[in-house]
Amino acid sequence: MAKQSLVKEFVLFIRHEKKWWLIPLIIVLLLVCLLWWVAVATPAGMFVYPFV
Repeated sequence: MAKQSLVKEFVLFIRHEKKWWLIPLIIVLLLVCLLWWVAVATPAGMFVYPFV
């Protein structure tokens, strides 16, 4: 069996199990993580920090 990437395996799981509601959840979690990273790791953080 060939080794699959985590993203490909997740997409196959969503298709097979018909768990389409997971897609918006993952997108929101990724956006929150991105916002947190910007607040912590960049000089723009002082402007973004009140929103985190």
